[in-house]
Amino acid sequence: MAGRSKSALSTLSADQRRVAAESFERAKQVLATGNHDYAINLLRVCCTLDPGNFTFRSALRKAQKEKYNHNLRGSRFAFFSTPRSKAKMKAAKAQRDYLAVLERGEDVLARNPWDLMAQMDMAEAFDGLGLIELAIFNLDQARQKYPKDATLNRALARLFEKRGDFKQAILLWQLVRDTNPQDTEASHKAKDLAASETIAKGGYEEVAAGTKESPIVGRIETHSAERKDKMSRDAEPLLKRIEADPTEPSLYLQLAAHYRKHQQDDRARAVLQQGLGPTGQHFSLVVELSELDLIPLRKNLELTEAKLLELRSRSEDDTDFDGPNEDDLERNRTKYQREILNRELEILRTKADRYPADLNYRLELGVRFLKADKIDEAIAELQQARRDEKLKGRAAMHLGNCFKNRNNWRLALRNYEEALSSLPAGDEASRKEVLFQLASGSAEHNDLPRAVDLGHELANLDYAYKNIGTLLNDWEARASKA
Repeated sequence: MAGRSKSALSTLSADQRRVAAESFERAKQVLATGNHDYAINLLRVCCTLDPGNFTFRSALRKAQKEKYNHNLRGSRFAFFSTPRSKAKMKAAKAQRDYLAVLERGEDVLARNPWDLMAQMDMAEAFDGLGLIELAIFNLDQARQKYPKDATLNRALARLFEKRGDFKQAILLWQLVRDTNPQDTEASHKAKDLAASETIAKGGYEEVAAGTKESPIVGRIETHSAERKDKMSRDAEPLLKRIEADPTEPSLYLQLAAHYRKHQQDDRARAVLQQGLGPTGQHFSLVVELSELDLIPLRKNLELTEAKLLELRSRSEDDTDFDGPNEDDLERNRTKYQREILNRELEILRTKADRYPADLNYRLELGVRFLKADKIDEAIAELQQARRDEKLKGRAAMHLGNCFKNRNNWRLALRNYEEALSSLPAGDEASRKEVLFQLASGSAEHNDLPRAVDLGHELANLDYAYKNIGTLLNDWEARASKA
């Protein structure tokens, strides 16, 4: 069921996109007249046709809440009219039929847009479909009524952590701990993530209080009023082109790149998310979103490494330092490195499968597998990349590293030699690394004359490279004794 649900997101036809767009425009017109019921029906049609469209889903939720005058309880008969829909929702969830979960969830929210369990089950379905922004949106909507619910805040904290937004995750784990001081998971999480982000008191109080107008959604929304600065003016031509041709993915990519240039990553993410629906979940937008989600993780890794450097540079008698200790920082650094590597592997695997003729992706995927110590997978990818004459040298170099890690010097030697003869003349860095591996490997396997010859060739290029000068003296001494 899960696979079928995911595939449905990427099979939106041109006719379906047209119907959804027309229904959305009609819904906006109807809402202006105050006919909420008809508008809600139209918006549900939009969400059924395009389940992953953030704009459609947020407009639907806004209309539902307006229908009930933001009373935080919905219909007075919601308690009696929703159990059957909730039962169907639970059954669909058990079968991992995520689209059915969303449909039945909207049945519940049509009667009570603040229903906690429906919002949480729908968030889980969105997450299962890979729509993390909509999962966050759903849980944040529930927080408008239940800002201190520990189960809700725990689920939302995990989503933020998964997305790499550790500052928001810390705030929510703090709320969970405030609700239950004995909660060991919340205490552990808050302590771990605090190594990367500092909790601002004002921000903490805002999240703790809950707001009628969500601060989280405010960052995701793409049509919020913005000050007419230079960045906004430069974006206007692209915005107009998107309005004229919303199905062209390159326009969303250009606009996202414009925002990223100005360090507006949230706005770039919102643009890409907005484009998923009209472009039928276009591959380039999905991949760009995945790349964008890596940015906060990399920033947190840089921050952690900077804190480690600062801590190690302090004198041993500096007792005033009350920040995270070295073990905590090392643990966090390892966690960020692992998460970044796993996400890079996922992105590269997707690209390699999508573009099988471009062996650059196979090469990069092999390098990442090697870094993750998945040697067999690395060998398989690198051997494919080696078929490209332009990539042959680098692929052979990394294959040599793979076989060296496998303690198979014979195959490692063969690939290093192939790399040495295939690397382009301008790639001096790779050539020095191959020479070093050949020289040190030859020395380890008691081929000292060859180690000395290769070592001299490397020393002639860069005498300081990996202490080759000292190693040469050692190898020559051993060769003399032999």
